[in-house]
Amino acid sequence: MLSVQGLTKSFGNTRAVQDISFDVPAGMTGFVGGNGAGKTTTMRMIMGVLSPDAGQVLWNGSPTNREIRRGFGYMPEERGLYPRQKVLEQIVYFGKLFGRDGAAAKRDGIELLERFNLADRQDDMLDSLSLGNQQRVQIAVAVIGRPDFLVLDEPFSGLDPDAVDSMADLLREYNARGVPILFSSHQLELVERLCDNLTVLSRGRVVASGSRESLQRSGRIRHRLRMNTDVGWVRDAQVSVLDVAGDTAILDLADQAEADRLLGEAISRGSVVEFAELVPSLSEIYREVSK
Repeated sequence: MLSVQGLTKSFGNTRAVQDISFDVPAGMTGFVGGNGAGKTTTMRMIMGVLSPDAGQVLWNGSPTNREIRRGFGYMPEERGLYPRQKVLEQIVYFGKLFGRDGAAAKRDGIELLERFNLADRQDDMLDSLSLGNQQRVQIAVAVIGRPDFLVLDEPFSGLDPDAVDSMADLLREYNARGVPILFSSHQLELVERLCDNLTVLSRGRVVASGSRESLQRSGRIRHRLRMNTDVGWVRDAQVSVLDVAGDTAILDLADQAEADRLLGEAISRGSVVEFAELVPSLSEIYREVSK
């Protein structure tokens, strides 16, 4: 597990990141926030590209160093590949930098290009590929070292739906191997689809962090009541009513006792078709805590 503890970073008079702490356990952790929230700065500090003004990054309880970070795969926001080098040649080169045997790196590189439908482009120069295909090569470079931990800054940016699916499948495979993955994305539907955990930054501070379940249960849970008759009576039931439309009401109930009381009254008034919790999505959590 990776643990970020009290990281702080300033650029001149601008405080980019202020005393942030969060964990990245096994699984996929979505790292989200608006532009300028501090995501890229934090990722660069995790990878040692930037030195923090304060705080530390731990890997399995030990402070990270250059040797530990050699086991991390990184996909930066600004792509860092060589435009005039052949695609497969480049993947193999980075594999060797990670300490892989050249033949093994070539074998795995070809396999990655095949799954991204780029096998026929392996001898082409990188800059002859579309931006989306260059993005696929970048993720291949990030994983060619068989990393223990993955840091991916906007990995889905510019990808078409098929490439998004291929990328998601690859990340799930690493997830199944127990590799922790931290990835940033403005595409909240992908965060919702892929992530077990979420860390939200706003103005350089962590405003929410934890597992999907803990975050979904951290606030008040809304309920939907649906009956075989009009439910307008809930307006006089001394509960918080968010919406009423015919036979359906959306309610913000304070606790289980209030939910039980309302359900009892509903039963006395007719047949209850549905009385269910509306657990917030990760996207809704993000929008709420980022206000």
